[in-house]
Amino acid sequence: MTCTGRKIAEILDFKDLQDVLLSIFKQRHISDKMPKRLTKDFYQREDVVQISKELLGKVLVTTFDGQRAAGRIVETEAYRGPDDKACHAHNNRYTNRSKIMFRPGGRAYIYLCYGIHHLFNVVTAFEGMPHAVLVRAVEPLENIDLMLARRNFTAVKPQLTAGPGVMSKALGITREWTGLDMTTSDSPIWLEDHGEQISDQEIIASPRVGVDYAEDHALWPWRFRIKNNRWTSPAK
Repeated sequence: MTCTGRKIAEILDFKDLQDVLLSIFKQRHISDKMPKRLTKDFYQREDVVQISKELLGKVLVTTFDGQRAAGRIVETEAYRGPDDKACHAHNNRYTNRSKIMFRPGGRAYIYLCYGIHHLFNVVTAFEGMPHAVLVRAVEPLENIDLMLARRNFTAVKPQLTAGPGVMSKALGITREWTGLDMTTSDSPIWLEDHGEQISDQEIIASPRVGVDYAEDHALWPWRFRIKNNRWTSPAK
């Protein structure tokens, strides 16, 4: 059950309460249309940088064991094989881990980082073109109490979902779902369009996190954040 009223007030400080309620209000009033699950037409395009920007404001939804949780995407990173030295599929490197990136866009690519963090990526482009977008942070929208329990938190704060590993944990996403087709009606992980469009003026572009090994490509400004949003991961 989604936290509302007194339940929310008990677990949020005043500032975070304002932010969460404002975000929920915006999501419910952005469009008169029902939320739409993103289709293959959205994912299967060649410009992964543009898709990475367009994912800002979309809603990431999970439903596990009958419990739905959702968050508004506020931070992403683009990865473009084979030319991107920061990409797992640089030079078309095909491994048991990266093979999902070569599948048609619309699938989940989830891998372990440091052996503990499950990082959630969205595969884009066409079959044989290894592009993906790492979702780095979401702003909690639905079932905040479930996210708190998963993170062993007693109060809502940006650290709940600001960062790719903690975001996945809050939403219940693990590596077992890698390769999942998120465009099917029975997928437990999917992305929705609630009608929100983030303009270029509202987006901060900066180098990606933790890719110093990529030499000159580490400086590519392919990390995208919604400006002045408290739920993005810390700046590097």
